[in-house]
Amino acid sequence: MGIRKTLKNIFVGKARNLEDRNIFQHISLIALFAWVGLGADGLSSSCYGPEQAFIALGEHKFLGIFVAILTALTVFLISASYEQIIELFPTGGGGYLVASKLINPTVGMVAGCALLIDFVLTIAISVASGTDAIFSFLPAGWLEYRLDFALLGVFGLMLLNMRGVKESVIPLVPLFLTFLVTHSFTIIYSLATHVDQLPQIINSSMGDIENTRSQIGLFGVLFIILRAYSLGAGTFTGIEAVSNGLSILREPREQTGKLTMRYMSFSLAFTVAGLMLAYLLFDIGSQPTKTLNAVLFENMTAFWPVPWGQTFVLVTLVSEAMLLLVAAQAGFLGGPAVLANMALDRWMPSRFSSLSDRLVTQNGVILMGLAALITVAATQGSVHLLVVLYSINVFITFCLSQTGMVRHWWSVRNEEKRWLQKILINGLGLLLTTFILISVIVLKFNQGGWITLLLTSFLVLIAILIRRHYRFTLKMLRRLNPLVETAWATINKAPDKEPAMEPGAKTAVILVNGFNGLGLHTLMAVIRMFGKEFKNIIFLQIGVINAGNFKGIKEVDHLKSAVKKDLTRYVTFMKNNGYYAEGCCRIGTEVTEEVEILADEVNHRFPGAVFFSGQLVFPQETFADRLLHNYTVFSIQRRLHQKGIPFIILPIRV
Repeated sequence: MGIRKTLKNIFVGKARNLEDRNIFQHISLIALFAWVGLGADGLSSSCYGPEQAFIALGEHKFLGIFVAILTALTVFLISASYEQIIELFPTGGGGYLVASKLINPTVGMVAGCALLIDFVLTIAISVASGTDAIFSFLPAGWLEYRLDFALLGVFGLMLLNMRGVKESVIPLVPLFLTFLVTHSFTIIYSLATHVDQLPQIINSSMGDIENTRSQIGLFGVLFIILRAYSLGAGTFTGIEAVSNGLSILREPREQTGKLTMRYMSFSLAFTVAGLMLAYLLFDIGSQPTKTLNAVLFENMTAFWPVPWGQTFVLVTLVSEAMLLLVAAQAGFLGGPAVLANMALDRWMPSRFSSLSDRLVTQNGVILMGLAALITVAATQGSVHLLVVLYSINVFITFCLSQTGMVRHWWSVRNEEKRWLQKILINGLGLLLTTFILISVIVLKFNQGGWITLLLTSFLVLIAILIRRHYRFTLKMLRRLNPLVETAWATINKAPDKEPAMEPGAKTAVILVNGFNGLGLHTLMAVIRMFGKEFKNIIFLQIGVINAGNFKGIKEVDHLKSAVKKDLTRYVTFMKNNGYYAEGCCRIGTEVTEEVEILADEVNHRFPGAVFFSGQLVFPQETFADRLLHNYTVFSIQRRLHQKGIPFIILPIRV
């Protein structure tokens, strides 16, 4: 085993066994683990969302009870709307798939690009804010290492996610549960010790409304409430993560997804509304060097026995810091999933739909990690700046997905009995998310929000250019269709005589990727160049498992059947033309490695076999061509040449 392979096995892990019929059970997440991996982003927003909303109220803090109620209701409403999305799209895809299928593919692409930027910012702001929280406990002299620690945190999470979904989530469960227990206790304790003050708070809130209304009018009161509600919109980020990550959930995915969504919505609504109410009960005010949560915990434990109070505050604040780091998981789980779906639809390079031998969309994980590293470095890990860039894009996707769902329920109103109830949920979700989107853009645009919109627009332009290139390639390949039509006519005829294998004769081994024009063009080129010199023709095909077909054991079985059917067509075609032919196949994630295994087997049976493969040649090759096409054939050639096996690449110009 080489050094590279050894290091990979140590840090990333050994390749998974695709022959294991229970592999999906081993790598998928139950609702509890999905709540941790996908729900931490939403729950971590309680560290800053309620604070932003409460501070925005200024001297009208008693209006916070209305902001808390409105925020909790919005969490439940958006979650309910996404449960309907999960029900309609149980294979996953979230806002990207909803907008693509229910509006049009271009709108879906915009939603996907917005999500990708949002997930990068999720990783960046989660790690940066978690780092700030951790360094607040450390000596001031250590602050110069804050940025280095943040960058190391992103890299560590990236490496952890390359090992696998479950492997990246399970170590985070204790941190998540610690946060949940400490904050739930804080809220319940606050209510229990101030239950006699609740009537007074309600009266104060009503009095605040009356005084404010007399000064600036009813619309002024509504403006204050809605402004604070909008500035706390970061609370709602992360709700969509479950619908994006359905592919990693345990079967039945629809039920697991809905249960995860309910865990997330109840925990988030309870924590956010509870903390805002606790701010009121303890009369918490803003302090320059402390978060409102830190002030709350200190005030709450002020009269506790010395070791217990200090210990609780320390554990609770550390749990917040760690949960903020854990929240980056939503970006590493959701971002590559969206990227893979866009790659399957040819909006992004196809390599992002590939899986590693750990059955992870590794290229997507690496890209999200690198983008987050660049973002953290460019902003110097400034949470203040990242907060401005954050939360705009997720509401773009919210609005587009809700629009698609409203259109869908209206179009099926004659078939769906509960269409009115469902369209009402998505319709209210559309109104609220549109209001928040407009408010956030207006409030944050001049502060730097325009940067997020500019980056999203740039990514949209790149996606359009990528799609145009793939369409041009497909148009070129269609010129080979006559070869397929001719071959089909021959396949339907039974051979007059079954050709016999000639072990000592020369053998041509042809790599194909389906019964298509590329494979037939390569086959015809071999026959044209060498005539009847080759008596045996062996076809090799690798069934590639990617994000599109890795959705269950039935899908893998279907892939195997499809590959064998393609090979049977090639074999029948050659037998009808007087050649002995065989088909050999394997299923895997890495084409080069699987071909190398098959090559050894074939070369053992047919010594001296010559391997062939075709390579599409563009009229003028550019950097984009090399980026958007994998050129795996050259990697295979190097591997086989090292073994002394002849491998010839035939150009395909169309």
